[in-house]
Amino acid sequence: MTSVAYAPAALGDLEQLTDFLLDIDAGAAIDTVELVQSAVEILRLHPLIGRPVEAGLRELVISRGRSGYLALYAFDPLRDRVTVLAVRHQREAGYASPDG
Repeated sequence: MTSVAYAPAALGDLEQLTDFLLDIDAGAAIDTVELVQSAVEILRLHPLIGRPVEAGLRELVISRGRSGYLALYAFDPLRDRVTVLAVRHQREAGYASPDG
């Protein structure tokens, strides 16, 4: 089974998402983080399920209501490992650069 890890930037994205939602609705914050984590777990069995994007990376679409989230990830078939690089809301313009 494929291993799944979160890059520090992706963990920061989840923390930022949680902080934002906690101000609005604590229950939604918990539900959303659980939704993202549950969706990412699918990559253990199906690492190529995400749509291809630039530079050999893939993007997992995570639906929530009328929109949802996107998880940018890399799959290393030699190590059978997925690394989640970033998480963002579908309405955001793009991913933050790894440098901040």
